[in-house]
Amino acid sequence: MRFIGSKKNLLKNIDNVLKKYLDGSEKTLVDLFGGSNVVGEYFSNRYKIISNDIMYFSYVMARGSLGLSRIPEFLKLKKKGIGNPIDYFNTKELISYDGGYVTKNLSPAGNDNRMYFTIDNAKRIDYIRETIEKWKSDNLLSDDEYFYLLNALLQAIPFISNTTGTYGAYLKDWDKRALKQLFLEDNNNLKYHRYKNEEYNLDSIKLVEKLKNADIIYIDPPYNTRQYTSNYHVLENIANWEKPKLKGVTGQPNLDNKKSDFATKKNAKSAMKRLFSKIHARHVLISYSTDGIIDKRDFIDLIKPFAKDGKVDVYEIEYRKYKSKINNDKAVYELLMYYQPKNCNFEQLTLFEDSISQNNAKQKEIITTKGFIKSPLNYIGGKYKLLSQILPLFPNNISTFIDLFSGGANVGINVDAKRIVFNDINTRINEIFRYLQVHSSEEVLKNIYSLIDEYQLSKTNEIGFKALRESYNQNPNPLALYVLVSYSFNYQFRFNNHMQYNNPFGKNRSHFSKYMRDNLINFMNKLHSIDAIFTDKYFNELDLKFLDKNSFVYVDPPYLITTGSYNDGNRGFVNWTDKQEKELYLLLDNLNDRNIRFAMSNVLTHKGKKNTLLIDWSKKYTIHHLNYNYKNSSHNTSKKESDEVLITNY
Repeated sequence: MRFIGSKKNLLKNIDNVLKKYLDGSEKTLVDLFGGSNVVGEYFSNRYKIISNDIMYFSYVMARGSLGLSRIPEFLKLKKKGIGNPIDYFNTKELISYDGGYVTKNLSPAGNDNRMYFTIDNAKRIDYIRETIEKWKSDNLLSDDEYFYLLNALLQAIPFISNTTGTYGAYLKDWDKRALKQLFLEDNNNLKYHRYKNEEYNLDSIKLVEKLKNADIIYIDPPYNTRQYTSNYHVLENIANWEKPKLKGVTGQPNLDNKKSDFATKKNAKSAMKRLFSKIHARHVLISYSTDGIIDKRDFIDLIKPFAKDGKVDVYEIEYRKYKSKINNDKAVYELLMYYQPKNCNFEQLTLFEDSISQNNAKQKEIITTKGFIKSPLNYIGGKYKLLSQILPLFPNNISTFIDLFSGGANVGINVDAKRIVFNDINTRINEIFRYLQVHSSEEVLKNIYSLIDEYQLSKTNEIGFKALRESYNQNPNPLALYVLVSYSFNYQFRFNNHMQYNNPFGKNRSHFSKYMRDNLINFMNKLHSIDAIFTDKYFNELDLKFLDKNSFVYVDPPYLITTGSYNDGNRGFVNWTDKQEKELYLLLDNLNDRNIRFAMSNVLTHKGKKNTLLIDWSKKYTIHHLNYNYKNSSHNTSKKESDEVLITNY
């Protein structure tokens, strides 16, 4: 892709500068202004890439490339007779198709006679974009498949655009490339990523203030006053597909509220200063240009107050010359400025834990923290905060994934497998998931708000909450339970020995928020796109005989040496003792004898206690020590007091 300020020709220079300062322990690189994502792609074989850009089309490209390790299988489309959607789009005859938004606004077929695309190519863009969106709404595409196809379209468009490379204006005569037919290509360069990358579509300052102790942050802000929103409005509109009204000869939407402070002379310095003030990282590398709107000396002075010992190392790379009336041979240099931020504790990256959906309320795609789907249930012991460490340790090419103690389903919903079995003895939880699986998100939300209105639920109406709780205990139904939990203390499930819901009211705190709504919609979108079942068997009663060598079993049992409400025997469920612990070991050993892969989450030590049974049994397997702690649970602890591990037989 032709992209303003692309660092494609400077990747080696960036790499060489970083090597001077890295010690080899770094695991994460944050590409704060991702653009065309060439920097993230270059380093993705070494680091976990956190790619971000305020432009949505850039996020889509990152999500459809950096976010994937292989070409999706498109299983649901295959059932519809479409073996390869890329081939389908390239060979589709559109003789009788009249086109749509792009055809009417960006080609000579429209009243404004704009020449960004030929009529034939505009029609093909319309057909492909509308079809991708329809497939997604019909649950024929997973999120990976959706973004893979969008990325393929966005990557193909520049090759038939009648522009000089950007979309601030179109050419008055047809360029040769514009007369070619739009042609989509499969991305055969997708590669295995050692870590699960993350992609964001946020204001850079808002993102860095959520990141703590990052390893490497690479900053490549706009250099001049050319706004990216106007230069790439065509790609942005096709990615968003919100079809805004266009105006003027060049057909741009209203961009008054989308100008970047980094690309305005008046605000660039203050924007950079705000950015530096929020950074917590081991290493920071900044790209800029000597013909940028901030002078080199001024830029260095901006960095110094935030740099350790005020030290900023500057490298100049000459990358082009141009003629001017003032200086006939003026060289332009790329500046690579490196510094170590003050007061960095040099620990591994810790990502923010709250959903970013409130900052990016798009319901047609899934955008969550860390790139993972979050369970709509606040289930004690859930592994959402550990997913970034657990999932990269899982094998690839999983046929059947068994989540043996699925709980809130945080792990299984994020695993890439042909079939997923969620199993848990908590039937009330599974009833909620089965309900969500067979109802649309629109219907579920309608019924949720109906219950909220019926009982006048709010942060302060305890009487309404108790009335709903009593009604539920008399006539249990899954949606009422979900709404109850939304207004309960700590959003948690709690039953007595008679399976009566008895969690108290979450006064002045708990309610069905926009955050919960977005989590619910994202979870349901993913749930509707996968082949999954929910079972309620005791762990050693589930039939595992059908598993093959490509199957994978994940177990997250109650922890023997902790005291969560799920394993104390006082909530209507079986207590977890040495007996159950040994039975689980036997089950896993049997799986190992059958050459079936497994992984188990557990703790070896906790608050001075040792699980000697686990320590002795696990010696014959591989132990991965994790680095996280739980905050909202009854076995709250600090990292120093608990040794959380993932035990695998591979």
